[in-house]
Formats: sequence, structure tokens, C-alpha cells
Amino acid sequence: MSFNDKSITELHQLLVSKEISALDLTEATLEDIKNREGSVSSFITIAGEAALTQAKALDDKGIDPDNVMAGIPLAVKDNISTKGILTTAASKMLNNYEPIFDATAVEKLYAKDMIVIGKTNMDEFAMGGSTENSYFKTSKNAWDQTKVPGGSSGGSATAVASGQTRLSLGSDTGGSIRQPASFNGVVGLKPTYGTVSRFGLIAFGSSLDQIGPFSLTVEENAQLLNVIAGADHRDSTSAPVQIADFASKIGQEIKGMKIALPKEYLGEGIDPEVKEIILKAAKQFEKLGATVEEVSLPHSKYGVAVYYIIASSEASSNLQRFDGIRYGFRAEDANSLEEIYVKTRSQGFGDEVKRRIMLGTFSLSSGYYDAYFKKAGQVRTLIIQDFANIFADYDLILGPTTPNVAFDLDTLNHDPVAMYLADLLTIPVNLAGLPGISIPAGFVQGLPVGLQLIGPKYGEEVIYQAAAAFEATTDYHKQQPVIFGGDA
Repeated sequence: MSFNDKSITELHQLLVSKEISALDLTEATLEDIKNREGSVSSFITIAGEAALTQAKALDDKGIDPDNVMAGIPLAVKDNISTKGILTTAASKMLNNYEPIFDATAVEKLYAKDMIVIGKTNMDEFAMGGSTENSYFKTSKNAWDQTKVPGGSSGGSATAVASGQTRLSLGSDTGGSIRQPASFNGVVGLKPTYGTVSRFGLIAFGSSLDQIGPFSLTVEENAQLLNVIAGADHRDSTSAPVQIADFASKIGQEIKGMKIALPKEYLGEGIDPEVKEIILKAAKQFEKLGATVEEVSLPHSKYGVAVYYIIASSEASSNLQRFDGIRYGFRAEDANSLEEIYVKTRSQGFGDEVKRRIMLGTFSLSSGYYDAYFKKAGQVRTLIIQDFANIFADYDLILGPTTPNVAFDLDTLNHDPVAMYLADLLTIPVNLAGLPGISIPAGFVQGLPVGLQLIGPKYGEEVIYQAAAAFEATTDYHKQQPVIFGGDA
């Protein structure tokens, strides 16, 4: 029996009334994974035995009627540390790494009696936009298995979109939650930088990375963010801000809300059919009582260039720890300390990771630091100021999540620049540390199109309010791919 068509609230009611047990739900989830995994390749590790043990213990303890997340299984991206469960970051470098600690976000899941069902596939060390850079496998789009699922959190998105799990966690450094959410027709949110602890997240770009939720509905997304958000003394970048309930404004009307539509987000490089869907969505917001006006974010065109200097520089520093000495893969044919370093890193890292390490090391090197890294930081400040100017007058920014719908497998992965440009619309949000969500807004040639809503810092409640209002008056989120029982 499958329960993947029931909302979290409905599942909670069934668990509290004892019509089903946490063990029943976990077994059904594992069966859904078994039936669909061969088509989409969402998971690197399925933690079935540990999940069943946890579910049984939870049934013995009893489901807390006041905790809507108790007994709910979810998937976790494989760069988020899970004690006793393989955590590989989809890299040969960590293909046998079993952490001895949980990430703070995972601790919070367990504190709310949620069940980690497995670890999802991703681009190696979160570097990529198609989940084709994994050492283990290539994930596939839930709607069309000849298309990419997006990246780097592709496995987390397809796990939800294909009906394997109702919820999942991903990480977003330059669009790695929102882009796969868009490509797979699910809800994905990148929180404000500092809202969710990065302790236990394998670092890529430390000033950019954020853990965030995937779900099938806006309300469920807010419910999961409620679980994982909060200050953490173990993360120096964690914000000392506590929002009581991210779902508190869901259901409130958006009449009088001012929404900005940047002309740069609908300009060159945006698929005309995607643009049409976004303009239609803007009209829907106007029908709901919001005002939508065109604005300009003039420095957003530099976002991709700035991002790949800053993110790669931070990555080159963060990935120094993978040296074959302390943990992870070590080359066997090394005869000296220098050979251990060189051969381990040459054999352990994939091509995209090596490319970014070299780009970052170059940007930080003597003689080039001022021209590249320092200059990128200065332009980042201009991008931050652009957003601040807009949010002085507007509540939210609206636009497409991605310039196009999901592209064919094995195409852009041979063209790094084209792959990087696919993150054109998501990157500025990370550079400015802002929250952004992708929600389903329509279809082009049978493939989902994501609508992106961007808010000011700590503006998640307003983002969820507007996203839920749009969701309540459209049915895009109700449409499912064939693998999930849909007609598409």
C-alpha cells in the first residue's frame, strides 16, 4: 500500500488515530522507492534497516499528536552528515565515509521524530547543475527520463517528484535547490543565509551554501523549514534570528502586496514560452490583489561571473581537507607525501571539481587576487545593493527560476560555460544571502516551469504567503508525472 498521495497533515492524522503505524508508513515508503528508483536513480544510499528500527521505536513510544512531523520519512542530500549512514557527497573521495556525527539539521529532524529513509544523489561536492557529475550514477528527470533532473540536488528533487518520499532536504549554493525543483515541478526553498545551520554540511562555498527543503506543497515546505531552522553555536555564520512559524501567513490574502518583476529576468536567453508562463503568473498575482511592476536589477548580468570566482575560490580552500591523510580515499600507488596528495586528489576528484579547484586557486593566487577575487567581492556588493533598493519599495521579486525547462541528458555537461549560464536567475539570490522559492507555474512541451519568488532577508513568511496564494488558485502542483501516477 502506498501513502505518497496523502499530505503531511493527513498522514499525521492517520498516525495519531493509529489507522497506520510509523512502521507501516516507513515500509510503504521503502516499497515506493523500490518501485521507482530504477527509473530515476534518486538515491545513493537507502537506509532501510535503520529507518525501520527508528519507526518501530517511535511506535513503541507513541506519536505526539502536537508534532505534525512525527513518523514522517524523508530523504537527505548526500552532502549532509548522517551518523552511521554513508555520506559521500557523490564523490569517489568519500565513497566509504561513514560520519560519527549528525549535521545540526539532521539532529533537528530526529528531535521531531522524523525518519531519514536514505541519502540522495547529487553532483559531486554539489558542483554542477544536472546531477550528471556524480561518481555513482546519473539521476533522471521525474517527468521525462531522457532529461536532466537539474542539480546539484537532483536526487532530492526527483525523490519527491516521483513519489518516493513526500519531503527531502537539499543544499543551495547557486540554485541547487530551486533549479531542480523547477525542472521536476516541486516546491524548493533556499532560506536566508544563516537561517539553517551549516554545521555538518560538507562545505562548497561557505559564504553561499544553505540547506533547504523540497516538498509537494508550499505548506509542507514551510512545515519542514520550521523543523530545521534555528541558531546554532557550532556554526559561526548561523543567524541569531528565530521565526516562530514560517507557515504563519499561509492562507492570508495578498491584496496590496507590491511585487517587482525585473526586466533582466525576462530578457536575453530566456525561453519565450517560459517568459509567457511567468507573465501569466504575474497576471494571476494581480488578480489576487497584488501590484506587479517592472523594475531593474542592473548588476544581475554579472552574477554568473562573480559567483564562479567566489564559489570556486571558497571551494579550493574548503576542499584542501581531502588529502588522503585523515579520511576518505587514498591513492594506493603513492611512495611519498607529495605523491599521496597529488595522486589522491587526481584520482579522487571528478573533472568538474578539479576544474573549480583550479579556477579558484588561480583567482586567489598572487598577482591575480586583486583582479579577480577582490573585484568579484566588490561587484557582489553592487548586486546586494540592487536588491536592497528594490526591497525598499517592494515586498517580493518575481521571475522565472530557470531560463529553460529541463534539457537532454549528456548535452550541457560537455560545455561548462553553457551549464554555468543555466544558473543565471538563481545565483544572485545566493550572492545577496536572500531567501528564494521555486513553485510550479506551468508546462512547456510537457515539462514543468518554475516560478521564483525572492524576498528580503528573513522574508520567508511573506514568500510562503504569496506562493501559497498562487498555489491555491492554480492546479500545477497537483499534476504528477507518469511515474507518480499522472497522465503526462
